[in-house]
Amino acid sequence: MDWKNKKISKWKSRQLGDWLLLANGLVLVVLINVVASNLFFRIDLTEEKRYTIKEPTRKLLTDLQDDVYIEVFLEGDLNSQFRRFRKSIREALEEFRIYSKNKVHYTFTNPSLAISEKAKNEFMEDLASKGVQGMRVIDSKDGERVEKILFPGAVVSSNGFERGVMLLKGNRAEGSQEAINQSIEGVEFELANAIDKLASGTRKRIGWLTGHGELDGLSVAGLNNALLEQYDVFKVDLPQKKAISDYDVLIIVKPTQAFSEQDKYKLDQYIMKGGKALFLLDGLDAVMDSASRDNYYAFPYELKLEDQLFKYGVRINQNLIQDRVAGKYPVVIGEVAKRPKVMQLEWPYFPLVTHYANHPITRNLDATLTRFVSSIDTVKAVGVKKTALLFTSQYSYRVPAPVKIDINDLRKKPNPENFKDGPIPIAYLLEGTFTSLYKNRFQPTGVDSALSLEKSKPTKIIVVADGDVARNDVNPRTGQPQALGFDPIVGYTFANQDLLLNMMSFLTEENGLISARNKEVKIRPLDKEKIKSERSYWQTLNGAIPLALVIIFGLGKAWMRKKKYASFQ
Repeated sequence: MDWKNKKISKWKSRQLGDWLLLANGLVLVVLINVVASNLFFRIDLTEEKRYTIKEPTRKLLTDLQDDVYIEVFLEGDLNSQFRRFRKSIREALEEFRIYSKNKVHYTFTNPSLAISEKAKNEFMEDLASKGVQGMRVIDSKDGERVEKILFPGAVVSSNGFERGVMLLKGNRAEGSQEAINQSIEGVEFELANAIDKLASGTRKRIGWLTGHGELDGLSVAGLNNALLEQYDVFKVDLPQKKAISDYDVLIIVKPTQAFSEQDKYKLDQYIMKGGKALFLLDGLDAVMDSASRDNYYAFPYELKLEDQLFKYGVRINQNLIQDRVAGKYPVVIGEVAKRPKVMQLEWPYFPLVTHYANHPITRNLDATLTRFVSSIDTVKAVGVKKTALLFTSQYSYRVPAPVKIDINDLRKKPNPENFKDGPIPIAYLLEGTFTSLYKNRFQPTGVDSALSLEKSKPTKIIVVADGDVARNDVNPRTGQPQALGFDPIVGYTFANQDLLLNMMSFLTEENGLISARNKEVKIRPLDKEKIKSERSYWQTLNGAIPLALVIIFGLGKAWMRKKKYASFQ
């Protein structure tokens, strides 16, 4: 009887121990959750840290005061590449939601699921008006060619304001797979940049310089409208200004008339005070309207800015670049049935830029179309860091001024031996402390030189040797400006607007958000030839190893059971 009571007591003691162990486990789980909620961290085990949000983006998200709503329109029946793109967008948005403490809300919408065709078209037009453009994608399904319209973009809204964002950006010349990968790398920046512009209470002030025959009106409506979506833009008539200081960035777009010493002094002192500037300058006076004239020569502009830029560290050379990788221009090459036969031929004076620096401004950009561009050299400037941003192709060369420009040259076969100077830099970023042009010099008469500075605060300047990079075409039928970068001859929109907006973001941003453009996602494609040659080997190996493990496990289990129960005998 005592033995039986001892057994019951032992069983109850073990049961109590199990309950205590369970209770301790539950308490431990609760404690771990409490600690984890206060010590938030995430681990990214990928080699290139593809899921890691950049520090400036994290700060932006954690500092959000208001809720942000993001509606993505890349949804529906997608091919494998766009499904991968959609998955990456969803993953980025989920990180945004977590770091913002649920202030970022997102949804995915399929624009093609409208009730009627009319409603569908109206919806697509509304998206286009917000900057989310549709694109035609040709795919094959069940052996048939299928054409779809996708909207690889999103609308970001907060506090009653909204912005459209195109998420498909990459360099399409490198192939669809690489373009998708580059777009995946840019998702964080595109979305974070839109959120930043909506969340920021104040808009940066951009001064658009006038008074020297700069581009104006419809010819720069594309750039002006793009800037107005993000910044406050003001016309700055430099000759009429006593001084300029209340602008975050000055933009100078293709001046054609000389700068006076007084204007140069005002510009110099603006930079000395830490002002930033974007110079888009032509080296030579070359226009297509005169290219059909006999004996037309392009001569250098007399802008009088050469000594000032030289002092800052660069020199725009008096030449034009011809490039075998170039935009096209229509030329009449004969007649067919008494009608002129027109062919689009590559015009070497319109270099197509696809060679960029590894820099946040230019990373993953599509091709940029330039017109009558000059080369840039650097000169010694103490305290100034110089970074070449844009290059022509390796098949380019310099033509010194004066340059004879004849549209009939398009009919001639270019000599490949000439095109060996490239790649040639045509744009530079200058960063650091600049020395005033008027250091140890007399100041111009008529200016306020009482507080003249000889050394600048740390600042940035970008110089591009092409003013036409900011010029858009105007539709001759409607008289309406076309999108910046759109080439009506080939029906393609180049990356001119993206390039200039990236430059402006780099010059105006103080939070370093543009560093998110340096994100890298590596493509690791399988070796198709190796797969084909080693298919049988790996199939046999993958089938045999699991079977062998099961057999070994079964034999081992049987041996253990035999050894265990044999001892009872």
